[in-house]
Amino acid sequence: MVFSSLIFMFGFLPAVLVCYFLFDKRFSNYLLLAFSLIFYAWGEPVYVFLMIFSICTNWVCAMGISHAFGRKRLGTHTPPQKANSRVWLIVGLVINLAILGFFKYEGFLADNINALVGSDIVPNLHLPLPIGISFFTLQAVSYIIDVYWGNAKVQRNIMYLGMYIAMFPQLVAGPIVRYVDIEHEIDNRKITLDGFVNGLRLFCVGLGKKVLIANIVAIPATLLLTQSPEAIGFIGCSTAVIFYTFQIYFDFGGYSDMAIGLGKMFGFDYKRNFNYPYISKSVTEFWRRWHISLSSFFRDYVYIPLGGNRVSSLRWMLNMMIVWGLTGMWHGAAWNFIGWGLYYGLVLIGEKKLWGKALAKAPSLVQHAYGIISFLIGWTFFAVEGDFAHLASWFAGLFGAFGFLGTSTLWELTSWEYLSFMPICIIAATPIVPWLRKKVECKLENLPGSTVVAAPEKNPGVPPCALVLSNNLSPAAKRYAVAITVAVDVCLALVLVASIASIAAGAYNPFIYFQF
Repeated sequence: MVFSSLIFMFGFLPAVLVCYFLFDKRFSNYLLLAFSLIFYAWGEPVYVFLMIFSICTNWVCAMGISHAFGRKRLGTHTPPQKANSRVWLIVGLVINLAILGFFKYEGFLADNINALVGSDIVPNLHLPLPIGISFFTLQAVSYIIDVYWGNAKVQRNIMYLGMYIAMFPQLVAGPIVRYVDIEHEIDNRKITLDGFVNGLRLFCVGLGKKVLIANIVAIPATLLLTQSPEAIGFIGCSTAVIFYTFQIYFDFGGYSDMAIGLGKMFGFDYKRNFNYPYISKSVTEFWRRWHISLSSFFRDYVYIPLGGNRVSSLRWMLNMMIVWGLTGMWHGAAWNFIGWGLYYGLVLIGEKKLWGKALAKAPSLVQHAYGIISFLIGWTFFAVEGDFAHLASWFAGLFGAFGFLGTSTLWELTSWEYLSFMPICIIAATPIVPWLRKKVECKLENLPGSTVVAAPEKNPGVPPCALVLSNNLSPAAKRYAVAITVAVDVCLALVLVASIASIAAGAYNPFIYFQF
C-alpha cells in the first residue's frame, strides 16, 4: 500500500483517524502499531512476521544493554566499558545487518561469486525485497546504539517500541526517524488542530509533487532510459537524466512530505528530509539538503565512530570512501549504486582537499552550474541499469560521442512533448514559495498596528519580516492574512482533487524508492 493510492486515502487513512481520535489516548500507540502492521501486511503478508521478529529482537537487545548497566544512563555520551552491554549491542547489530544483508544482497553476492569462479556454486534465491527494510533496519540500529551510548532511555514497553519501528508514515520510504527525536512524543505527544491542519496541508503538497509532477516526468525519463545511448545521442541522454533528476526528487521528496505531514496529524514532529537540494552550490551543500536523515545517520553512526576528520588525511579519505561506499550499497544491490557512492566520496574529498576554496571564490552562477553538473552525473549512475560497459556508453553519450541525436530524429525522441513541463519542475524545485511567504509577512508587518514576534535564538540572522507573525495584527492585516490562508487552502484542495483524479484515471504511478 502506498500513500498515492485510493485504498490508502479513502480506506486505510480514514479508518486510522477515526479509531485514533475515537478511542482513549491511552490506546493510541497500540492502535498505531496495529494499523502499521496491517499497512505493512497489505503488501507483504509474509514479511510482516519479519517485521515482528525485528521488533522483538531489538527490544530484547536494548533491554539487555540496559540491564547490563543496571542504572539509567541518559545523557552519558562516553561508550560503556561493560562487556555484557557490548555483547548485546553486537548481537543486535549482527541480527539487524544480517537480515538486511540476506534479503537485499543475497542475489547480488551469488551472481558475482558465480561469475568470478565461472560456476553456479552459490544459488540465487531471487528473494523479493521486503518493502522498507532499509529504512526500518536503520531505525532499529540507531535505537540500540543510542541506548548503548546513553543517548536514549530503553523503551520497556515492547508495543511502544514496535510502534516506533513499524510506524506506517515513515515505514516504506523514510525519513529515517531516530528514537531520540520522538522519545518524548511516544508517551507525551499533544495533538492540536493547528498541527493536524498543517500536517494535512503538507500531505497535499507531497501528494501533488508525487502524482502531478514526478509521475509525469517519469514517462519521458523511462522511455529514454530504456533506449541505447547510441540511438538517442547527446540530446536524448541529457534529457533522460534531467527528467530522471526531477522524477527522483519529486517522487522521494513528495513521499517524505506526505510522511512528515501524516506524522504531524498523529502528533509526531518528524524532521525535515529535503531542503531544496537542487539550489546547492557544491556537492557538500547538496548532501546537507538531500535525504538529510540518511546523511546524518551515516555521519553519526559510521563516519564519526571511524574517527571523522579527527584523524590523518589518508585515514580521513579512507573514512570518506568507506562511508560513501556503504551509502551506495544501502541504496541497492548493484554495481552502479556502489559506483554512485564512490563517485560522491571522491567528489567530496576533492572539494575538501583540492578545489573547494577556489569554488567558494567563484561567481555564484559558476557554483550553481558546478552543483547541477555534479548531481546530474551522480543521477546518471543511479538511473542507468546494467553493467559498467552500458553505463560507460551512457556517459559517452552525455559527452557527445554519438552526436546530438544519435540515430534518431528529434521527433522520434518524444522528449520534446514534455519540455513545456520543465519550467513547472524548476519552479517547484526552488524555494519560491518560502520567498513569497517572507514577502507577504513583510507587507503585513508594515501595516499599521502589526507586530512580529522576534525569536533570534531560534532564527539567528533572520530579519524580523521573515519571522512568523504574532497575533498582534491590525484588523486589516488579519483580514489579509485570513484571505491569503483561505486562498492557499483552496489551491491545496485543488491539488488534492487533481491528484485523486489522476490516480483514479489509472495514470502512470511508479515509485522509485520501493527498491530500497
